[in-house]
This record gives sequence, structure tokens and C-alpha cells, in this order.
Amino acid sequence: MGADYYDTLGIPRNADDKEIKKAYRNLARKFHPDVCKEAGAEDKFKAINEAYGVLSDEQKRRQYDNMGHETFTNASKGSYSGGGGYNSGGFSSDFSGFGDIFDFFGGGQRRSGPQPGADLLMRIQIKLEDAVAGIDREIEVMHTEPCPACSGSGSETKRLNTCPRCGGSGQMRQTAQSPFGQFVRMTPCTQCEGRGKIPEKVCKDCRGSGHTRVKRKVSVHIPAGVESGMRLRMESYGEAGDYGAHNGDLFLEIYVQTHDRFIRSGDNLETQIEISPAQAVLGTSVDVETIDHRHIDLHVPAGIQYNTALKIPGEGIKRRGKPGDLLVRVRIVTPRSVSNEQKELYMKITELEGKNSGGGGFFSGIMGGKKKGKK
Repeated sequence: MGADYYDTLGIPRNADDKEIKKAYRNLARKFHPDVCKEAGAEDKFKAINEAYGVLSDEQKRRQYDNMGHETFTNASKGSYSGGGGYNSGGFSSDFSGFGDIFDFFGGGQRRSGPQPGADLLMRIQIKLEDAVAGIDREIEVMHTEPCPACSGSGSETKRLNTCPRCGGSGQMRQTAQSPFGQFVRMTPCTQCEGRGKIPEKVCKDCRGSGHTRVKRKVSVHIPAGVESGMRLRMESYGEAGDYGAHNGDLFLEIYVQTHDRFIRSGDNLETQIEISPAQAVLGTSVDVETIDHRHIDLHVPAGIQYNTALKIPGEGIKRRGKPGDLLVRVRIVTPRSVSNEQKELYMKITELEGKNSGGGGFFSGIMGGKKKGKK
């Protein structure tokens, strides 16, 4: 669905958690497929859950607000590197959850008719530099596809007959007596498994299931700015559904590896440089290597203090056309050993500092010196 998540739930962008949950529950009750028989109700119901899954989570909502709807939900189109007969699907961020709706309707039981395929979840690792700029990856997916021999019908003749046990309803009626009267229970048909149809002649390749398990290579694009824990959804790349039903989705959960020189802070990157005390006093220029291996000459001003962050604009996370910055932390390193010539110079500096501070040395102004006793 292309609608903004706030518009989908009909709430303002500053809505609080209570408003989000209230809007979700009202819409979920209204458009649940078991209740609403209007055309498009199931798609609307899925869009409502998708929007709620993002806006009800503080971290995901913040990512959505920062990245914008298009960047958050549309990373690229996925494609196979081989094989045919598979639905192409969009690649999008998605954190949808359908669990809450079962509080209202007691879900979990298979409905009659063709069932959509199950979703798949894969966890992949990427380097920090790939999260900064985005990357194209090729991954291997093991999933079910429609059987090529029977086109997913489960029948050698590709024809299906009405199930004789349930009469095509996909459900079986069971009647039992209780102290409160007669009790009727509807369950999925055990012969057709709720489909209402059975193969005219069972396919030998898939044994009537209509599915075959294969390994495919899928090309995906991971957009710039992704964070650990973010899930990207690849529509229709999950398990194959029943004959006539759509496939499930493939979810890619991202884990961004730590870097030996850079750390991430929102849209900014942070690194550090080391300079000597003399360089800190006089100022200097330092060569800084960016995360994409370019070199920038950074000016360190005279009198720089320890742990000061110098900013290099536009060298951070590159997303939404507004890249973050690179913050360079300055570490002043005291040498563990010095030459005789250097030692003499440091002693001379100490003498000069002592004279300038009234004989108390460099630290006298900081520590306050020795207090004089009362006469």
C-alpha cells in the first residue's frame, strides 16, 4: 500500500500511543476479513496492521518519521538470478504484526478456501560502510514455489474437482450434545484441508501438494541509512500459497556490524585522531580517512582541548538527500618516553609556565597552590 501510515490509521502525526491503539482497534474490527465482506477488505486490513506495526513501536516510528514513507517502504525491486514462473515483488520496510487482532476474533484456525503462503524471515549482516551508503546484495533463499509439473494445482491434468467430503465448502460440521443443548463446531475438511477442491489426478512430482522446495538467488538493494533491527520486506518472496492464493513475503532483518574506526550516532559518524601536546598547543593539520576511504585535510585549531569534536559536514549517513556529519574526536596523547633534547625543552616550558603563574607551576592555577598558614 502506498498510503502514508498516519493517513491509513486516520490520525495526526503527533498522535500519542493511546490514539494510535484506539484508531487501530476500531479499523481492525471494521475491516477484518471475517467481518467485512466488502471488496478490498483484506488488503485494507493488512495495510492497517502494517501501519500499526510501525507507529506503535517508538524506534520504528522514529525511523519512519526520519526516513519518510517512500524511503522507508520502497527500497527496490527484487529479482531472481534464475528460474521463472515466480511473482516479482516490491522490496520494502515492514514491521507489521497481526497478533493483536486475535484478541477480538480468536484467530489461529485455518479459514476455508485457498490459503496464502507463509512469510519467511532471514537475518543478514552488513558492514557499517554498507549501511552508510547502501548496497546491492545477492542472497540465497530456500522456499517453496508452485510445482512446475502441475503449475501449482497438485493435479497432473491441472484440473481440480469438488471435494466429495465437504461438498466444496472446505469445512466439516460436527455436532455434539452438551448440558446446555446441541453444540455445532465447524472445522477444516480433512480431505481437502479447507480448500474445497481436490486434484483430479494427484501430481507425482509434488504428491498433490502443488509445491516444490527450491533454492534461489535473489538480488536485493539495501538502502542507505538502515539500522540494526530494521526489517525489509520483499513482497511475494516467501512460501508459495495454495493454488489461486498469493505467496507469502520474505523479511530481511538487518544487523549492522561494528567498525574498528567509526561508530554511528543517529545520522552522524564518529571517529578519533591522536595529536601530541605540542600540536594541541600550536595547532596542526591532520589527514582524516573517511569511511569510504577518501582523505580529508582537517585543521586542528591551536589550544584544542581533549575530547573536543571537530565536524566535517556531509560525511555521515547518506539518506533522504540530507547526509549527516563526521565528528572527529581529538585525543591528546602524552609521550611515555622522550629524548634528552625533548626533555630539556619540556623543562624549559615548565620553568616558563611557573614564572607566568607566579611560581606555582602549570597546575598552580588549577589546584590553587599551597595555602599560607595564619600568623
